[in-house]
Amino acid sequence: MKRTAPEGNTSVAPWVVTDDTGALLDFVTAAFDGEEIGRVPVEDGTIGHGEIRVGDTVVLAFDRRPDWPVMPSLLRVYVPDADAAVAAAVRHGAQVVTPVSDSAWGDRGGRVRDPFGNIWWVTSRVEDIDPELAWKRMSEPKYAESMRVAQETLDSALSGRETGVSSAPLRPGG
Repeated sequence: MKRTAPEGNTSVAPWVVTDDTGALLDFVTAAFDGEEIGRVPVEDGTIGHGEIRVGDTVVLAFDRRPDWPVMPSLLRVYVPDADAAVAAAVRHGAQVVTPVSDSAWGDRGGRVRDPFGNIWWVTSRVEDIDPELAWKRMSEPKYAESMRVAQETLDSALSGRETGVSSAPLRPGG
């Protein structure tokens, strides 16, 4: 496959629009070991463009204009240690949405809502799992409960309902 993105960038890059991009860049640096690439203030005092590298991905950001809608982002970040990264995010102002747990497909992770309203899936790969084994594991109580909690907590966080909704995954073609 021919590379289309410039060196150091991925083919798809997330944009995050906040009311305080400078604080977002600081949060990502502290919580997820991000490396700030650039911060471009503009004459009205806002940040017109910001970039931060997290692992192999550049996250782009800029400040929201007052008449634009609030647009929280949903982002997944792979980190070496999900428990430590969630704890760091909480220390820097995030709130836990979904407690850290193990998934049937070999990840360990949870979700946090950062101080700007964005929800981050904070994930570590702990084992490589064959898809057949992952589907088998989905029927085990530990993994079924983890999936139920993940769905309900996300639904609650996004809908504003006290109790979220969940629905067991169905195997494609099965």
